[in-house]
Amino acid sequence: MPSQLEQAMEALISVFHTYSAREGDKYKLCRRELKDLLQNELGEFLELQTQKDGSSLDKIMKELDENGDGEVDFQEFVILVASLTVACNTFFCEST
Repeated sequence: MPSQLEQAMEALISVFHTYSAREGDKYKLCRRELKDLLQNELGEFLELQTQKDGSSLDKIMKELDENGDGEVDFQEFVILVASLTVACNTFFCEST
């Protein structure tokens, strides 16, 4: 049976590919796929207003897209998840 961390890694990979496979390159997230993923999977953490204001999504996309190809690959996506995880850890450590 996989460990808790191995299950988390499997979930991260599965979530990414669930959204990346919807259109275009199945190994990258286009803008719409990224928006859907962020709203559905990280909406509470990010509190995005992307339906009213696309600029927050554009800013996240620009920051994540390190190679400038207009899409977010898995490595770029993991940077977002890792950054959010560090921020959450800091928040929870400071609030206890």
